[in-house]
Amino acid sequence: MKAIDPLEISDNFIEIIGKEWMLVAAGDENKSNMMTASWGGVGVLWGKPVVFAFIRPERYTRELIDARNAFTISFMGEQYKGVHKICGSLSGRDIDKVKETGLSLAFTENGNPYFKESRLTLECELLYVSKIEEQHFKNPELFGRWYNEKAGNPHIVYIAEIVRAWEK
Repeated sequence: MKAIDPLEISDNFIEIIGKEWMLVAAGDENKSNMMTASWGGVGVLWGKPVVFAFIRPERYTRELIDARNAFTISFMGEQYKGVHKICGSLSGRDIDKVKETGLSLAFTENGNPYFKESRLTLECELLYVSKIEEQHFKNPELFGRWYNEKAGNPHIVYIAEIVRAWEK
């Protein structure tokens, strides 16, 4: 992996988040986990390059993000859809996702987990956290569609600075 300035990333994030999906990983060398995410964004906020990640409160990865105030996002490519299905449907509380997927776990200089197979990795430090709340929706049908007994609890919005980036 080659270190790059986040401002040099040329990917279309609408396309890669929507088609490739992403692995959000958090923790340390003693305990880490990853989860699939297909909701998020990348942009500029408060003069910093940032990511926006949406994670349900019951996710194990959320606990690890909250404990370290940091995480990575890895873009693997569409050929890793099988990995994403495992990481999006099984809990790291119950299985070892690294073993189950066969991915090669590595750690940044700051101790955050990422995967050697990744074609693009963003290392992120939290700036802001907020829970999605029904009263803030301008279209109540949208809330009802995505947050109900079947769909699950409202996401937590994480805004994090991209502090380092690597690409193959």
